[in-house]
Amino acid sequence: MENLKGKVAVVTGGNSGIGKATARLFAERGAQVVITGRRRDAVQTAAAEIGYGVIGLTGDVAELDHHARLVEEIRRRFGGLDIFVANAGVISLAATPDVTVADYDRQFAVNTRGTFFGVQALLPLLRDGGSIVLVGSLAATKVLENHAVYAGTKAALAAFARNWALELKARRIRVNVLSPGPVDTPVVTKLGVSDADRPAFLEAMGEKIPAGRFGDVRELARAALFLVSDESSFVNGTELHVDGGMSLT
Repeated sequence: MENLKGKVAVVTGGNSGIGKATARLFAERGAQVVITGRRRDAVQTAAAEIGYGVIGLTGDVAELDHHARLVEEIRRRFGGLDIFVANAGVISLAATPDVTVADYDRQFAVNTRGTFFGVQALLPLLRDGGSIVLVGSLAATKVLENHAVYAGTKAALAAFARNWALELKARRIRVNVLSPGPVDTPVVTKLGVSDADRPAFLEAMGEKIPAGRFGDVRELARAALFLVSDESSFVNGTELHVDGGMSLT
């Protein structure tokens, strides 16, 4: 099935995890996909691994110049855009007394400011009837230990989506939030879990999830595909929780 054939899609943070899986699925379904990420080698490797003519562009969504360069590349190569998935994000866990200004500012710069100004920059290129997906987090609606700052950065995205869904109604651009629960991605390693401890960690954490396990990045990719495809044509301004039921616990 090529239900995205002829569409142009941008996926930020598309070099790993949920972003990479989403970019791959979109490309398999016929879209011309552009991925972005901060590390050139990782972006280029991911683009080559995905194939399907995926284009990799390097840049940090926290930097406004990156959005300007992305706009120029999209305009030059394709003339317009149909799908934007704002997936790039960072996380630094700490109890409130231990949060540094640098940690706070970095998380809001990437997760919140980067998303807002990415959408602002790309809107002139986004064709009428297009789709925007903001990748949020379970932490935005469920209190998790040491997640206060990260949760705040992601909670803002739901407010953005609701406002943009109304602001863009005349252009029939739909805006939704994809809210993942625990997913087995490289973030687990970044949180300090070693490769040796990873299986035990995933099993222990899985017991806290009604589904009994962590999510797979491909499951999140399929949810993103639903949100950007015509299958969800009457879904707008909502937050789709893909968390194995963890938000219920």
